[in-house]
Amino acid sequence: MVTAILANRLVASPSRIGAVINRNVGALRSGPSYWLVLVSGFFEPVLYLFSIGIGVGQLIPSLTLGDRVMSYAQFVAPAMLAVSAMSGALAETTFNFFFKFKYVKTYEGVLATPVRPMEIALGELLWATIRGSLYTGGFLVVMIAMGLTTVGWAIVAFPATMLVGLAFGAVGMAVSTLIRGWQDFDLMFAGQFAMFLFSGTFSPVQDYPLGVEIVIGITPLYHAVELVRGITTGALSLGMLGNVAYLVAMGGLGVWLANRRMTKVLCT
Repeated sequence: MVTAILANRLVASPSRIGAVINRNVGALRSGPSYWLVLVSGFFEPVLYLFSIGIGVGQLIPSLTLGDRVMSYAQFVAPAMLAVSAMSGALAETTFNFFFKFKYVKTYEGVLATPVRPMEIALGELLWATIRGSLYTGGFLVVMIAMGLTTVGWAIVAFPATMLVGLAFGAVGMAVSTLIRGWQDFDLMFAGQFAMFLFSGTFSPVQDYPLGVEIVIGITPLYHAVELVRGITTGALSLGMLGNVAYLVAMGGLGVWLANRRMTKVLCT
């Protein structure tokens, strides 16, 4: 009997996951405010690309990465693509998720239906990935238009950006179940901003002192940037399998912790 209960908690129904996603789709019809928030998230990485990738790039004619020479814009653009995937997913699984989890008590109502905590977690995560994918899809179009990647590599890079969104979305959701109040998000986003600056986004990681390089090498955004940059520039390597494994493990751990926390808070 215990085994049956545990199995029921761990097995997720696609239809019930779809119901959670459908609820979020319904929120799009609530008014223009959500659409404005949704669309606005696309522009931040694009503005960074133009201001730093293109603007600062005028001062840096070329950059050598390994045995490849590329323009500074080609170096920065994949990093902004990874940041776009990260930011889009985190926007849904932090503020939005926390508001529904802590204050509106949305999930307590959802649990009155056959939907279980794991299905809520997966539904919210897939919805966050969809949001992140809207950003990265548009960003890839911008990169192609600017000649920073090719159509073929963009098609290959798109699933990689979805993996980035899944990984960060899962961890964001897990952290949101632990946060006590809105002020705690300041600590989380301070860490996010530090990763944004020092994960090989604007300069090669090899330019930093060895100790700093080692620390950067264990951060999530570094692996996201390395994976996306390798694909969009066509510089594939076996090391990218390690990046994929890191992001898969990160996403799995995040979903497991989110499910565990939601079950403890909402079902006990």
